[in-house]
Amino acid sequence: MKIPDSWEGLRVGVLGLGRSGRGAARLLAGVGASVYASDVADDEELRAQAERVRGLGVEVELGGHDAAILASCDYLVVSPGIPPSADIFKTPGIGDRPMISELELAFNFLDAPVIAVTGTNGKTTTTAWIGAMLEDAGLRAGVGGNIGRALSELAADGQAFDWVVVEASSFQLAHTVRFNPAIGVLLNLRPDHLDRYVDVERYYADKARLFANATSKSRWVLNAEDEGVIGLTEGCPGRRRYFAVTAELGDDREGAFLGDSGALTVRCDAEEVELVDRKEIRLLGSHNVANALAASLVAAYAQLPVPSIRETLRRFEPLPHRLQPVGEYGGVQWINDSKATNVASTRVALGAIGRPVVLLLGGRGKGESFSDLLSEATVEIRAVVAYGEAAGQIEAELADRVSVVREDGPFEEVVRLASRLARPGDAVLLSPACASFDMFRDFEERGTRFAVLAEGEGA
Repeated sequence: MKIPDSWEGLRVGVLGLGRSGRGAARLLAGVGASVYASDVADDEELRAQAERVRGLGVEVELGGHDAAILASCDYLVVSPGIPPSADIFKTPGIGDRPMISELELAFNFLDAPVIAVTGTNGKTTTTAWIGAMLEDAGLRAGVGGNIGRALSELAADGQAFDWVVVEASSFQLAHTVRFNPAIGVLLNLRPDHLDRYVDVERYYADKARLFANATSKSRWVLNAEDEGVIGLTEGCPGRRRYFAVTAELGDDREGAFLGDSGALTVRCDAEEVELVDRKEIRLLGSHNVANALAASLVAAYAQLPVPSIRETLRRFEPLPHRLQPVGEYGGVQWINDSKATNVASTRVALGAIGRPVVLLLGGRGKGESFSDLLSEATVEIRAVVAYGEAAGQIEAELADRVSVVREDGPFEEVVRLASRLARPGDAVLLSPACASFDMFRDFEERGTRFAVLAEGEGA
């Protein structure tokens, strides 16, 4: 599919008025396109956002999509929140319209080289860490995508960046055409979003779009310990650097690893440099050591000074809702890992906690089984508090292996029950392995509510 050199005068439909959709509408309106933006939702907050978009000269519709208008559009820009199974795509005249993602749209308006970070887990932390490294080195970095601002918002602002760092989800990589980052990072691959994808292969195929336009000039950062990552990138052109926490890289590979002394070490261009001791990293868990190694390899590609990389590694704080300690009350540590919306994320979280755990598990399931959630757990699970729509499945799949206490009441009762079950020296861990939409607007609202209720339990 050809991407136009100029959008002026083209009729473009934007499906979805979330952050990405609003950014796309703003960008398109600014370059002279005739824009129709629509969303099936219709609530007070969205109406307020719609009025702002209308102020840009965009035609906006809430509560549904006008199929006739969309069928007349030259292009459709699909927001990441709209699944391919949505009814609008089954409407005659819609499915054959040229479709691109908001990520693809924005990429074509950026002048700065792009660093793209994808993977099942760790994307947001690694993206933010890379952005911090660039900024600490005195460079102008735009950070967006699935984190913070939509990439099209950064493009619409017209700022002069030295680098743009984008967190790219599988939903955003779908419908990309020419997207070709200067540096691409694939952190890991685990089953996820099986409530949206027909099978895991389709999910991985969207991740693989990161490499679709690779050339000999491409630069990659890859997880040496993930067979799925290695298999997905086999034969991909470009220079590769690998990271590993427990495995040996081998002398013939450039990359980053955890040395025998416990230091994060980078080996590039025939030079080996120790950065910081693992104990200096403020984030919990070996998976965050992996994220730090990946970010350091990107920094090495960008030729950032080693002292600056070291400083950023030492000072970087845990991001909200990602293994974030929110308080310790009566000897019980409360940890907010609300961003853990799949089984693999929760499994990683359990490996990062060094004390007995009361685990809050539940929400809206994503088509995964919970049966192997505890297979690699090395920490004592004091109890699992099962809640939300997935409570019955969790109880059925885990009750024969661990104490499962089901709470069908509101989230306040879930937290209150966890507080009663925890003993001094334990951790209460919200790492739900599920989406939040049965009780909350998003994982952020869930995590914020958990932190408030935790403080209340400790009062």
